Amino acid sequence: MGFFDFISDAGAKIFGQDEEPQNVTKPIIKHIEDNGVDTSQMKTAFSAGTVVLSGYVPTQEQKEKAVIIAGNIAGVSGVQDNLIVGAPAVGESEQPAAEPSTDAASGAGEWESKTYTVQPGDTLSKIAKEMYGDAMKYPVIFEANRPMLKDPDHIYPGQVLRIPKI
Repeated sequence: MGFFDFISDAGAKIFGQDEEPQNVTKPIIKHIEDNGVDTSQMKTAFSAGTVVLSGYVPTQEQKEKAVIIAGNIAGVSGVQDNLIVGAPAVGESEQPAAEPSTDAASGAGEWESKTYTVQPGDTLSKIAKEMYGDAMKYPVIFEANRPMLKDPDHIYPGQVLRIPKI
């Protein structure tokens, strides 16, 4: 289980101007799904700028991407990661409630990747040089953040990127 801070005024604008808080979970889950994460066993909740993600995802990579994608939504200042890697046990509810959990298994496991918040003037090459010591490794960062990133030249300050181990 983990809590991740984000810059709330940076990110994808998926909420309508008059969006009621109880109606934002569908756009959040759709945005995560549209960016390549299997959301079939996932639930979301949203309150006071914080997204709570719970349920199951098939891989650690999908878990990390879900958190990063949810955090990179304008209006989101934090993500509570209660996701579990794997599938529900036989007879277990397929979609646990999207509430903060004290269950030690919920969200367990260390992240395999680092995160990086884009600063003004950053490029993927500059970030790769800083993180890997080689600017030419920028495609590793680009691929780790697809389809959220559609072009390696289009990143913005405040965006949080997933930086995988190589």
